[in-house]
Amino acid sequence: MEVKIKAPFDAEELKKLKIGDMVYISGTIYVARDAAHKRMQEALDQGRELPFDVAGNGIYYMGPSPAREGRVIGSAGPTTASRMDKYAPRLLDLGLKVMIGKGKRSPEVKEAIVRNGAVYMAAIGGAGALLSRSITASEVTAYEDLGAEAVRKLEVKDFPAIVVIDTTGEDLYINATEEYRREV
Repeated sequence: MEVKIKAPFDAEELKKLKIGDMVYISGTIYVARDAAHKRMQEALDQGRELPFDVAGNGIYYMGPSPAREGRVIGSAGPTTASRMDKYAPRLLDLGLKVMIGKGKRSPEVKEAIVRNGAVYMAAIGGAGALLSRSITASEVTAYEDLGAEAVRKLEVKDFPAIVVIDTTGEDLYINATEEYRREV
């Protein structure tokens, strides 16, 4: 099924999403990768605030390439989500609702997704130039010294992603593999 949703995200709308749904996101999402997640974890450990309110928001695991002339951002393909698995449950418990990346997630992340009514989506790896066309604005909002790993605020219009883990914990990677095995 194809679905258009707005970011920040509405918990009731997320509950309607099922694995395999093609989602087009419009609104504000944030970008953070390994180094930014480590700094956010340190901030929380020290009782400091995060550089943005994660509640109701989404994080896209991506490190953009430099923007070419006349473009908002360069290639904007996803990075491997499992690298953020040690940080994700805590952010989910603080209200993070959507994560976008590529690849499988750990059992601990899946448990936190279900516990918090969140969703994990995959963006298409290798299609960074195409994905960048859905980004209408990009600004560094924290940790500028990290370069491509800085936290960015993105405005997106019809950003395409596929639901991989839904709010019930169903996992497209597992279900699709099992379905294939049954058919073969």
